[in-house]
Amino acid sequence: MTTMDNLPEVVTQDEWLAARLELLRLEKEVTRARDRLNAERRRLPMVRMDKPYVFEGPDGEVGLLDLFGGRDQLVMHHFMFGPDWDEACPSCSSAADEVGNLRQLYVRNTALVAVSRAPYPKIAAFQERLGWTFPWYSSYGSDFNYDFHATLDDRVAPVLLHFRTQEQLANEKGTPWSDGPWTADMNGEELPGISAFVRVDDEVFHTYSTFGRGIEDFHNCYRYLDLTVLGRQEVWEEPKGRAEPLGLHVGGPAMRVPDRYDYQ
Repeated sequence: MTTMDNLPEVVTQDEWLAARLELLRLEKEVTRARDRLNAERRRLPMVRMDKPYVFEGPDGEVGLLDLFGGRDQLVMHHFMFGPDWDEACPSCSSAADEVGNLRQLYVRNTALVAVSRAPYPKIAAFQERLGWTFPWYSSYGSDFNYDFHATLDDRVAPVLLHFRTQEQLANEKGTPWSDGPWTADMNGEELPGISAFVRVDDEVFHTYSTFGRGIEDFHNCYRYLDLTVLGRQEVWEEPKGRAEPLGLHVGGPAMRVPDRYDYQ
């Protein structure tokens, strides 16, 4: 049973409706702000993809254009699964566990895939174990992850962590896990992210990438949990002291690969 304290005040239906209407006003402000932000995102310039990247999937080697499956748009999860790892990242697996049937994207001429650095046989075995059916490809042996800053190694490509250079990390906020500068022992660090592409005939263009909290809508059922009284049940949430933190946040101590949870 979840520990609960500091629950909302109990009121009449009329009082609840009045409070709900005030919250609705705030929600509409956020909705309109989100619409404006999405429009600005669609106005971002784009970059032509000239490098001949090679991926491996169930049908062998393919190029970036092939990942579209003949559609006009492509959304890609940069899925943390290093070549030497025994299994994929629990946090990325949490996001993957929420990917359902893709037909609502397909009818809108958009494909969704995941890409990881692990060799494809490892990916295929892990995907079968978890029962996932979304397309998942290996970028093993290519520069793709480094070029898209999903694998950071200053021996391969300049570090750009959440769009901050090594110099900015040293002089500004620092890395998310240390609050300090980039150091050599961090080389090979894998990052989760999401990128978007569009094709024009046989040319592919990169239009968008996001990392950090930019991908949290696709993790841990946050979109549903944010509607509830207990919320995400994480330490930072307000009001304080309402629910016992579960440690299930991204990178949290209780985060597991989905089939390793014990729940009813």
